[in-house]
Amino acid sequence: MKKFEIIDISGDAGLRAFGNSVPELFKNAAKGMYSLITSLKSIEIKESRGVKASGESLEGLLIAFLNELIFYFDTDGFIGREITIERLSENHVEATVSGEAFDTDRHEPGLLIKAATYHNVNVRKTNGSWEASVIFDI
Repeated sequence: MKKFEIIDISGDAGLRAFGNSVPELFKNAAKGMYSLITSLKSIEIKESRGVKASGESLEGLLIAFLNELIFYFDTDGFIGREITIERLSENHVEATVSGEAFDTDRHEPGLLIKAATYHNVNVRKTNGSWEASVIFDI
């Protein structure tokens, strides 16, 4: 099973993530988002951060989680490579994200993501596995 795929959307960026479980889905959505910013292979694991987010639905929780990761990138330049979902319920997620500060000498800049949006967000279970679609404002 592929982890994620990029969706071509005029004026924005889109992502479809996949997982055998909801935690795996969230992990793959985060990795997919980071892959829009730079190559995942170029990110070294130098530090880890705890991330918490809450939402009123699974879709809202995914958007809140991704926006929390965007916040860390915007404020500290932190970009993740490995994501471990520690706890997940229908309205709360706690994760550990490992990576490093973005370095333009080593990380080729990709898209500058402003936010994960609620526009056409979708989280669903299909044939025993999970799939999510997210559009990012760039």
